[in-house]
Amino acid sequence: MKFRDQIHPSWRKVLANELELLDEIESKISTESYLPQHDLVMRAFSSEFGSAKVLILGQDPYPNSSDPVGLAFSIPADQRRIPPTLKNIFKELNTDLGVPIPDHGDLTPWAQQGVVLLNRTLTCRTGQSNSHSKIGWSRITEACVSALAGSGCVAILWGAGAQELSKHFREHKLIMSVHPSPLSAYRGFFGSKPFSRANEALLASGIAPIDWSL
Repeated sequence: MKFRDQIHPSWRKVLANELELLDEIESKISTESYLPQHDLVMRAFSSEFGSAKVLILGQDPYPNSSDPVGLAFSIPADQRRIPPTLKNIFKELNTDLGVPIPDHGDLTPWAQQGVVLLNRTLTCRTGQSNSHSKIGWSRITEACVSALAGSGCVAILWGAGAQELSKHFREHKLIMSVHPSPLSAYRGFFGSKPFSRANEALLASGIAPIDWSL
């Protein structure tokens, strides 16, 4: 199944002008070993566009073959080794909302409630972070982000790369801090309360909040 066929029909309409580029990217990487596996690359677009409430924007997939699942920051349900960045996200979730720190890193329940877990770049070569950052993904994902902003989505943007797209959002729908990676989390991610702030923004717009527990 081609990348474009993995996308929910409502998202295909949103991305109609980018489908040709998507086909080009798919062809370009077809001879490489890349992550996530082919049928998970477009997973962030498998739900109805109109159900999106919150955007969390990541960078690119985990570069090791055991972790990437097509949703930013998420890992397989049976994987018990939590990546350091996701550990920090869970620490802040616990501090922010008192949610117990989960023993797994499967963020599917968030996605099922309308949290779009989108990476800026949707693939990478196996073992090589940022190896596909210059092949066109950024144009496609910016089109996605722009559409989500236009629909009233709340954005959680962590780190400089994600914040390049802050221009698309109104201030009351925008939550920003440094990245939760161990390299930067102590410089302003911890204590930033992104989860409660996102729910407050949703409630202010008359939209049901997210249950962030896992």
